[in-house]
Amino acid sequence: MGLSKPVTGTWPASAAVFGASGGIGAAFTRVLADRAVPVSAGSRGGDVPRHHLVAPFTFDLTDESSIAAAAARMADNPPELVLVASGALTLDDGTPPEKSYKAMDAAAMARALAVNTIGPALIAKHILPLMPRDRRFVFAVLSARVGSISDNRLGGWHSYRASKAALNMLVKNWAIELGRTHKLGAIVALHPGTVETRLSAPFQQGLPPGQLRMRRDAAQALVDVVMQVGPDQSGMLIGWDGEVIAP
Repeated sequence: MGLSKPVTGTWPASAAVFGASGGIGAAFTRVLADRAVPVSAGSRGGDVPRHHLVAPFTFDLTDESSIAAAAARMADNPPELVLVASGALTLDDGTPPEKSYKAMDAAAMARALAVNTIGPALIAKHILPLMPRDRRFVFAVLSARVGSISDNRLGGWHSYRASKAALNMLVKNWAIELGRTHKLGAIVALHPGTVETRLSAPFQQGLPPGQLRMRRDAAQALVDVVMQVGPDQSGMLIGWDGEVIAP
């Protein structure tokens, strides 16, 4: 895929994870801290990994004022790596992804978009202005291969697919806009694969051997990917294995 050479030295000097209480977000936070990276770890209830390099903060993905407040606290020392690790396939009330267009419901679709698209967009709105213009940064969001229109061969999961496709488009938009002024930065979407988390739990049965990956392994792979991402990959959807996924 043409990733940049692995970064050496002390990059990133610091990181921030929005959604550090979730399976992948928590594992990502731990991997960074274990690699001696200070991490600001955000969640709604403050339940984040405990580590001497992890500083918790609270935010609500559906409350823009809480996101703005979190960004304001980072303004004096902005992170060089940001991961937005939010996402929902099955909604909090138990509503599963739709198998058919006949199951589409306006309220459920709105909730999926709020979590998978609008929330990350609001984080970008308040965090991207903090990103440096004179040095490298990476702003990454967790997305999914099923948000790829060209790769869609099964259909179904309408709200989830649509919300992730919209997120992928936003990532491309942000990359174009910031690319005019932030020549050293990159904004990417990441596909973590099928990971052993609450999100995938209802759909793990019957998976081919080896397809389900443990959280720590998935997080290490994603960290390795973002460590190599450069401006040439800005705007792309990249898999945990470094593969660029077509939109």
